[in-house]
Amino acid sequence: MPPVSSHSKPLVPDLLAPGLDLVFCGTALGPASYKARAYYANPGNSFWPTLHAVGLTPERLTPQRYPELLAWGLGLTDLNKTEVGSDHELTPAAMDAKGLHAKLRKYKPAAIAFTSKNAASLALGIKVPGYGRQTALLEGAVAFVLASPSGRARSFWTIEPWREAAAFALERRAARA
Repeated sequence: MPPVSSHSKPLVPDLLAPGLDLVFCGTALGPASYKARAYYANPGNSFWPTLHAVGLTPERLTPQRYPELLAWGLGLTDLNKTEVGSDHELTPAAMDAKGLHAKLRKYKPAAIAFTSKNAASLALGIKVPGYGRQTALLEGAVAFVLASPSGRARSFWTIEPWREAAAFALERRAARA
């Protein structure tokens, strides 16, 4: 599916609030997510089952329930908020790394977790980032690179970096309790 929007209004709004434990950042919405107007809505995407499997949510949420993530100190955004499609279909100019940096400065989450190596590469300025916790902070946030939950990236799947990011967020959550 080609990009569907040439305007600057987000196709699905960010789910951000000050001081979140962990914000997930993808590259852009896929066609199923655009149609559902919800993050990670393709049935083959393992985002929602993985959040539950690593203990970040007490139950497996459906994509339409994404606003509930704020209650668990979690947020959502994408680098490209105006187009739909796979990485190779997106306009490079619509990849808004500067906008992401501004959001991180404004909301000051403890950590950001990239759900694609492409998003991580563009935001972190690293050509080929490795999975897991990164050595440098991004605008004061601890940065993690996660294996993509997309069904198209299943051959690269590993839950370990997700567990690492979850352990960080859960430790912060427990400290607040």
